[in-house]
Amino acid sequence: MVCDEWQLPCIPEAIPLCVQSGDDRYIAVDKMILKGVDVLPHALINNVEEKLGLKGEKLREYVRWLSDRILSLRASPRYRPTLHIDVYGTIGLIFDMDPVRCADYIASLEKEAQGLPLYIEGPVDAGNKPDQIRMLTAITKELTRLGSGVKIVADEWCNTYQNIVDFTDAGSCNMVQIKTPDLGGIHTIVDAVMYCNKQAMEAYQGGNCNETEISART
Repeated sequence: MVCDEWQLPCIPEAIPLCVQSGDDRYIAVDKMILKGVDVLPHALINNVEEKLGLKGEKLREYVRWLSDRILSLRASPRYRPTLHIDVYGTIGLIFDMDPVRCADYIASLEKEAQGLPLYIEGPVDAGNKPDQIRMLTAITKELTRLGSGVKIVADEWCNTYQNIVDFTDAGSCNMVQIKTPDLGGIHTIVDAVMYCNKQAMEAYQGGNCNETEISART
């Protein structure tokens, strides 16, 4: 129905699925690897002292553990999942919201990923939309200047179709989260994904784990 309504080609290929571990970020990863998950593990890094580390050392150790675990448990060298970690603005907290220091730290995580693609979601939370766009843009540009392959994902303050357009037009990140429960109707979600595609912005549909089985499949 979506393909017919928007006059899109129907491509019979699976799209990558991102799986969330919640706080069970170690045992859950083993399950994800054995199941061949495409994108993992989200990891719920939402506390500085317990999960990120006052100098970011705990996340650094976790990314190294994560890549070591994948490389040692994977069934085939062809299995190269994307590492996607949501940090809920905590990186900004330990680096005083300095985009250059944030970018330096984020870039340093690339070697811990050992060649696996790494995406960091929500590195900072600036408290409002304009400042969030400004901060993410500065971090993304600094990562480009450093030659880093780590990608930035917009989450906070990007909750509506217009927000997605604004974050995308600003070139503030490499990927936006399209929060399916927040956007509401299927038509708005489709329009948001299509806008991102046209602007060469990566997008993922988040929040499906909060919905019913039928709405998540839709």
